[in-house]
Amino acid sequence: MRRGLRETGSVGSVSHGVRVWIALGTVYLLWGSTYLGIELTGETIPPLFAVATRFLAAALLMFAFTLWRRGPRALRLGRDELASCALVGTLLPGSNAVLFVAERHVPTGVASLIIGTVPLWIVLQRTLTGDRPPRAALAGVIVGFGGLVLLVRPSGGAPLWSLLLVVVAAMMWAAGAFLSARLPMPGDSFAATSYEMLTGGLILLPIGLAATNPHFSHFSGRSIGGFFYLVTFGSLVGYTAFVWLLDNAPIGKVATYAYVNPVVAIALGAIVLHESITWTIAAGAALVLACVAVVVRRESIPPEAEAVGAGAAETG
Repeated sequence: MRRGLRETGSVGSVSHGVRVWIALGTVYLLWGSTYLGIELTGETIPPLFAVATRFLAAALLMFAFTLWRRGPRALRLGRDELASCALVGTLLPGSNAVLFVAERHVPTGVASLIIGTVPLWIVLQRTLTGDRPPRAALAGVIVGFGGLVLLVRPSGGAPLWSLLLVVVAAMMWAAGAFLSARLPMPGDSFAATSYEMLTGGLILLPIGLAATNPHFSHFSGRSIGGFFYLVTFGSLVGYTAFVWLLDNAPIGKVATYAYVNPVVAIALGAIVLHESITWTIAAGAALVLACVAVVVRRESIPPEAEAVGAGAAETG
């Protein structure tokens, strides 16, 4: 079992229940807002360059945090663990790179709902590899994919190829989460995430530089602000709150981020970016979020599904 941030004593006069809800609210807000952060960052910063440098910067911060909290021993890992981190680091940051590209054409609310199907894809992968999830979870997957079909119908000017790219990002995210729960990984959650971010960023950086020619003078203040928000709040702060919750709150309560984050993303998209919410999007959202709620309450969804994602989303 990975080491997290288990509470060892009282902190002031704030009750444990209050701290749990503060941490949950932090995860809801920060990871739900990363879709907006991606949209703002991608306005003037080339997507592949942005996601590569984002994960390299976040990895350095995460390594420093791990050294401070755990010491150098936590960062030691064997060859098999390094190979696992490289594979998962290719899938999880890779999915974020695909999402960065797609969000240039797909509204943030719709993107967040499609990414919100990650738990459904994980259940499908478990079923295909011989596991037998509860019937309620399987029914939730089937109905939830019906909602996904509604969301992928071209609407609001988003072309079909860009919507399908978000679906690919969700599948990559789910595959990374699925494998991370079955491969030899570092025992410390922060160390594992640091190596995953580092390998993902190193793989994506030469691709980003080859595909684009970034001109720093063209980066707007809004995009730079969005970039630093993703690096600091989305990756480090959000993930720290998430790991603390895994060690100090019931998994059923922690898993609610899977269907609360898209609601936050939809609200911010409507308020900040003036994105419209059609009846088709509302119907698809209702189906997807209801089914994800059923699945995460019936299943033990690997937390790695949001640990490094679009906020980690990490991962979401």
